[in-house]
Formats: sequence, structure tokens, C-alpha cells
Amino acid sequence: MNHNSHQNHRADNGHSGHDHHRMMMADFRRRFFVSLGLTIPVLIFSESIREFAGLTNAIGFTGDQYLVFGLSMGIYIYGGLPFLKGMRDELSARNPGMMTLIGFAITISFVYSSATVFGLVGKPFFWELATLVDVMLVGHWVEMKSILGASRSLEELARLMPAEAHKLLADGTVKDVPVAELAVGDKFIVKPGEKVPADGEVVAGKSSVNEAMLTGETEPVYKQQGGVVIGGSVNGEGAITVEVKKTGKDSYLSQIMSLVAEAQKSKSRTQDLANKAARWLTIIALSVGPIALAIWLNLYDREFVFALERMVTVMVITCPHALGLAIPLVVAVSTSLGAASGLLIRNRAAFERARNIQAILFDKTGTLTKGEFGVTDIIVLAGDLRKGEILKYAASVEAYSEHPIAKGIAVATGERFETRDFKSIPGRGAQARVNGKQVKVVSPGYLEDNKIEVDEKKLEKLQKEGKTIVFVALDNEAVGAIALADIIRPESKKAIAGLKEMGIRCMMITGDNEQVAERVAREIGLDEYFAGVLPDKKAEKVKEVQSRGLLVAMTGDGVNDAPALAQADIGIAIGAGTEVAVQTADVILVKSNPLDTLNIVKLAKATHRKMLQNLWWATGYNAFAIPAAAGAFYGFGILLSPAVGAALMAVSTVVVAVNARFLKME
Repeated sequence: MNHNSHQNHRADNGHSGHDHHRMMMADFRRRFFVSLGLTIPVLIFSESIREFAGLTNAIGFTGDQYLVFGLSMGIYIYGGLPFLKGMRDELSARNPGMMTLIGFAITISFVYSSATVFGLVGKPFFWELATLVDVMLVGHWVEMKSILGASRSLEELARLMPAEAHKLLADGTVKDVPVAELAVGDKFIVKPGEKVPADGEVVAGKSSVNEAMLTGETEPVYKQQGGVVIGGSVNGEGAITVEVKKTGKDSYLSQIMSLVAEAQKSKSRTQDLANKAARWLTIIALSVGPIALAIWLNLYDREFVFALERMVTVMVITCPHALGLAIPLVVAVSTSLGAASGLLIRNRAAFERARNIQAILFDKTGTLTKGEFGVTDIIVLAGDLRKGEILKYAASVEAYSEHPIAKGIAVATGERFETRDFKSIPGRGAQARVNGKQVKVVSPGYLEDNKIEVDEKKLEKLQKEGKTIVFVALDNEAVGAIALADIIRPESKKAIAGLKEMGIRCMMITGDNEQVAERVAREIGLDEYFAGVLPDKKAEKVKEVQSRGLLVAMTGDGVNDAPALAQADIGIAIGAGTEVAVQTADVILVKSNPLDTLNIVKLAKATHRKMLQNLWWATGYNAFAIPAAAGAFYGFGILLSPAVGAALMAVSTVVVAVNARFLKME
């Protein structure tokens, strides 16, 4: 029942951990209310309380001390059982901690007070035993409730999935079946407004799908035939037919849940510091308590009950209850906060290192850029056509082609001329009859093959930048050139600027040539770049930067970047859907957004600050509380009872729990 066992159990898996916490929370709540009910008559009939209230003769009856003893025994056994079991477990493991302190405190209180009832000269403090148990129980109840609330991301994800799917049978009929019965290759229909029951590919229909709860992307994503949909996302205005591609543990949602659970398992480095602090507090309590007892008995010749109370109070107030809660709560909150923002923390230790990143290496294609061709320049080479008309002629031809370059031109404008007789020119381009003219969109090789000359001076700048150039020919005359390049993500420049403001050196690794790398680096504002690097050599570049004595993060698409991600001090995989690099990256960015790299650093810094704050709140008060509990300030009229000590300790626990909940990404 000790705190560490709570944390270990929580790490086992998502649902069983949550069920465990619910049972623990219910158990502590039940024990608290039962103990509180028994405490009320204990307080009413306790001699010390009656003396304080001036009701010595007004309340009480002969033998009422036996009633108080019986009620206190019930509180000690029933209410104190979790702490007594925890003390046994800690001592068996030779790892005394919080439960040992509480167990000793309530046992000493009960045994001594019971002895005074049956003849030992002294003053019982059953009421202090009762209130101590009550405060400890409510503290654990708050702890369990806080942890459960902070770790709910898995349950929220699980609730995203619908219970049934509209399965499309071979004969064309539709049958509602449990989602668990869907298999790869099955087809199902998703009606407007319904949740998608499984990962799959759209085979019929068109619609917009809201994936915000899964990817953090607020804008609905348009889906048509060939589009990928994720289980748990919400369908928009149209009905779609989907073929199942992944189910069960292979599904995107299951991968996300596994990552969140894995993040909750992984140990925080700051937790080591908290554990060391807790161990020292235990040693201090078990040392200072008996020393205080001995000093008050031998040097100041005080009565045994007074000296014993000092020892008990020291043990109670030093309990590292808040300390045991300080780091795990922040871990749970930061993990949930990250998951809600599409930042999945797989390795806690690496994530915490992210606050000290000195250099970050980005893969170019698919990370800083979209990995798609886009039109960047249009050059008029001959004739009197305007740039827009040249693009319109080219797009009219390329609209019928599936080539990536053709798609880049086709999407650059929505305007088209009437087109017929489209033909592909293998390895060279395409042609068609457009607006009554023979139009060809071809590569430089086609011009060379057919000895078509152009003004090279007009193309020098584009060639130096390493852009892809295609030519538009009307009736065998090259009238224009269109330059294309990998589209830079609009967020890249902002992300790099933000990282550089933090003093982080930003670099890029790419397999593209020097000209392309130089252009992208200049446009985005990178400090440095490595061009012409093959995928299997990227890890060597990471080592090279590390050899400068820098803490290095690597950000890539997680596929061919896997070795580099593993080599880096912090590996960050960027990419939407199911392409996340779950095996090699320390942090997964669900959205293909470079700004999330900046957000990871911000979250790491905010998390570390919150951890340090909690450590201070959990231990700082001991500098005053321990001497006060031992009676060091007795001459100034300051003396803490065990109940007050328990209250102070409980306050620090609540402060730590509340403080963790205020964690936010700046």
C-alpha cells in the first residue's frame, strides 16, 4: 500500500492502472468517513479536549475512557491498516519511508495511550491519534483523486471509439456489428456525424473528417477515394465507405494509447532526486524523533507523555507524503498535456533533457518542407503571353497526369483551357491540344533532344537554387519556364526563429544538392546545413555535431531517419497518422508541424520548473517544522502537536497536487 507501489502499479498498463486507482481512492474515502465518524465521539469524550473547552464536568461518565479506547482501537486498526501494511512492506524491503513514519507514529500513540487507560501514569492522546489517521487518510484520498484525474488521457482516448460499425457485406447489405469483429479487408460505411470505427482507406464517397481529438488539427480534413481515415475521428457532411487497414493493437489509436501508457511508465530523472530527499527525511525523522525524546526526558526532566509527543510529532511532520507525490503528478499532467497537444512523450528522461538542447538537426523533406512540389517561379521566354497564361496552359495539360511535378503545376491554379488529345511523352513530359494550340510541358532533356533553344541567362538564378525546371512549348516554341521546389512549411520559419531565440543552434540534414540546401537554409534562417547526405550517413552527422560538445536533438520523419533519431540525445519523430517512429524516437509529434518541436522544448522547460517548485513545497517547510516539532521553539511559546504536524504535512500535499495541475505550455 506504499506510495511507490501505487506508482509502479499505475505504470503496468492504462486500464488496470486506472481501475487500481479507483479502488484505492474508494478505499481511502471509505476508511476516512468511517474513521471520521468514530473520531467525533473520541473528541467529545477525550479528557484533553474537555479541559481545553472547560467542559470537564459537563460531559462524560464513569468508564468513558474505555469507550474512547475502543473507538480509538477501531480507528487504529481500520483507518490505520493501509499505513501499517505499508510500514510492513517498507521494512521487509529494507526501504523505510513515509509509511514507516506514519506506522510508527500511530502505533506509538495508540500503545502509549492504551497503557494509560489500564494503569500507566500518563496522559492519553487518543484524539491526536484519531485526527492523525483522519488527516492521513484524506491526504491519500486527495492523492489518488489527483493522480486519477491527471492520468485520464487513456480513458478519454478509449471513449473516442464507437461501439458498433456499419459493416458492408459481400451481397451489398449493411449489418451493424461490434467494432471488435472488424478485420483487415472488411468494408464499413460511416454516415454523416458518426465516428470512424477503425483505421482504413476511403474506397467510395467524399467527406470532411474532424481529427482534432486525435491529431490536434482543428481544421476538418477533406477525404475522398484513396484517403486515409483514423479510427475515432468524426465524419462530417458526407457518407463514406472505408476498407479496414488496421485493427486492434496495430491501429493508430492503440499506438497512441500505448505511447501514453509507456510515457507514464518511464521514470523521471527528477524522481531520483525526490527519492533521495525522501530517504534523508526518513533518516532524519527516525533519528531526530528519539533524540528529542531523550533530550526532553534527560536534560529537561519533562514528563514522558510530553517527550513522547515531541517524538511522534517529528515523525509525523517529516513524512515525505507530498514529496512522493511531487514528481509523479507533474509527470502525469505533462504527459496528458502533451498528448492533448499532439506531443507524445515516449522517454521521460530524454524529454527532460530537451530543456537543455543546444543544437537541433532537422531532416528537410517532410519535416521542414511538405515533401510536395510547388510552383515558385514562372519565366517568360518568348512571345507575348503573361505569366498567368503560361501557367494556365501548363495546368490544362498537367491536370491529366499523375506525375508529382504535374500535380504541383495543376494545383497552382484553378483556371483551365479546353483540353483534348492528352498524351504522355515517356520520360520527357506530356502534351495536349489546348485552346486550339499544340501545348507541351516538357523537361530540359526534351529541348535538348529536339534542339529547341532558350535564353539560358534567364534561368541561371533558378538553376543555382537547384529548382526543378519544366518548359512550356506552344507549337514547338518554348514560350515559358516553370520552376518548382519542395514547398517549405509555413510554420518552419517561425519554429526556427523561436528555437534560435532560446539559444538553440538550428541545422538541417538533406540528401538534396548544395544549391537546394542553401536555398532552404537561407529562406528558413538556419544556422547550418549538411547537403548530399544519404540516409545511412545521417547518424554520422549527428555524431559530428555531438563531438562539438553539444546536446543534440534530431527531428525527422522517423522512417529513413531512424538511425539518426536513435543516435541523437533526443530523438523527435514528426509525422501524422500511423507513420510515427515508435521504436526509435523519444518524442512523437503527431502533427507534421515543426512548431511542435519548439513546443516540446517549452513543455520540457515548464515541466522541469514545476517539478522543482513541487520539490520545494514538499520539503522546504521541514526547515522550520522539524525543529518546531521537536520543541526547539518551546521557549517562545511555539509547540506543534501531532495533529497540527499532520495538518501541515497535509497542506503541503494539497499544495503540491494543486500546483501540478497548473502546469501549462507557455
